[in-house]
Amino acid sequence: MSQDLEQLTALNRDYVASVQNCDVKRFDEILAPEFYCSNPDKTLVDRAAFLEQTARPIAIRNLHAFDVIIRIMGDFAIIHAATSYTTEDGQQATGRYTDCWAKKNGTWLAVSAHVSR
Repeated sequence: MSQDLEQLTALNRDYVASVQNCDVKRFDEILAPEFYCSNPDKTLVDRAAFLEQTARPIAIRNLHAFDVIIRIMGDFAIIHAATSYTTEDGQQATGRYTDCWAKKNGTWLAVSAHVSR
């Protein structure tokens, strides 16, 4: 269980960094084929659309996750966290996300995400 916690902690850091850095390559490695994301604008996107939106530059900066809670239930895990970031006009803002992960053939992959701001 501690190895899974370490892996998910690192994957969570990678996920947040990939959002900030528009890292499509890293997302391509850690998203399951059946991945879906509920965006802050209430749209639901599949994996392909998520990778497409990730490739576009984002207006926020200094994105950080805090109050991270990782719950592991066998080969399934849920990560809850809060975020802080700076908006395009320099304002400080916060949000939340919930990511679901499944362990497939020994590898953790993100299967779902829900982001709110």
